[in-house]
Amino acid sequence: MKIIKPSYTIMDEFCGTAVLKKIERIGRLCYKSENAITENSHLDFVRMLISRGHEAMIEHFSFSVLFTVDRGVTHEIVRHRLASFAQESTRYCNYSKGKHGNEITVIETPFWEEDSAEYKAWEMSCLTAEAQYIALTKQMGGLAQEARAILPNSTKADIVMTANLRSWRNFYKLRTAKDAHPQMREVTIPLLEELQNRLPVVFEDIKITDDARKLRRK
Repeated sequence: MKIIKPSYTIMDEFCGTAVLKKIERIGRLCYKSENAITENSHLDFVRMLISRGHEAMIEHFSFSVLFTVDRGVTHEIVRHRLASFAQESTRYCNYSKGKHGNEITVIETPFWEEDSAEYKAWEMSCLTAEAQYIALTKQMGGLAQEARAILPNSTKADIVMTANLRSWRNFYKLRTAKDAHPQMREVTIPLLEELQNRLPVVFEDIKITDDARKLRRK
């Protein structure tokens, strides 16, 4: 069994300045104020749109993020609408085959220290599920779609979410909040911080609470 940490990858290359200038050009169409565009006017204009709640304009840019998280977190991610998803399928992926290393992969739990009794209990339950999964698929001839019933919630899943900027803002407001699930915050908080640097103005008003620093893995 392989134990890995959660992660994310922004799948699109984009220039934040170019994105904001595009949004300004589109947004000024509503006001017919294209003549007011200057080299740096995009910053204040997009900031004005967001402060006034005129977020329909930022729907004109979308990007994709690949999350590698446990299946419990994916169940929360796919609840966000006006987004598109592609998720690793436990129905068609048979982890007892060579291309998957003949093992399951699980996301490391953040709740207990590695040398604690709780961590060892979690690890043992995953190892037991793996052994039974391998037995069902390799020795008993079961199909992956049947054997997946015993896979733990910690099973690793790759999921791609594609959404426009407005939907991403809603996603981060909900999924970085203090009451969001800790394993969700493990990936959404560093992702939001990266986007606040790559796309200034669009995400700058979404605040990250101080307690979030405790979620950083060593």
